[in-house]
Amino acid sequence: MSLRFEWLADHMQHSDTYAAWIHRQFHYEYAEQPLAEWQREFAEGQTNGDWRCLIALDGDRLLGGAALARADLALRPDLGPWLACVLVSPGSRGQGLAERLIEGIAEEAKLRGLPRFYLHTQSKQDYYAKRGWTMLERFHAWGNEQWLMVRDL
Repeated sequence: MSLRFEWLADHMQHSDTYAAWIHRQFHYEYAEQPLAEWQREFAEGQTNGDWRCLIALDGDRLLGGAALARADLALRPDLGPWLACVLVSPGSRGQGLAERLIEGIAEEAKLRGLPRFYLHTQSKQDYYAKRGWTMLERFHAWGNEQWLMVRDL
């Protein structure tokens, strides 16, 4: 495996695929947004700063990614930036890729001088808690309980 971590902005041929993975994995969040519209927004987000995404590649095969998002929770426009779009393809899970992607995003946020960043999850709160995230609040959205978490940088 020739694993490397790169910015999606430098590999835009993977943008629509990754956006489709996110749209499918987090379908409850995108129920109102057609896939093509999300793909366009996500691709634009690679250059306008809305969805700066770090991806894991094996050669030219996309394995996963994570994004530093300007806004990721309409209920909390006062917070940001966000760790968002964390996803590793099923065949590549269990190798610590998500953790390495998350740390890459944390490093990017630190380089930008950001004091903290946020995330929301409906099922991975224990995973994040073990990695330095603390719960701010629980809330209800998309028909489910959600966790709003923060991590100081």
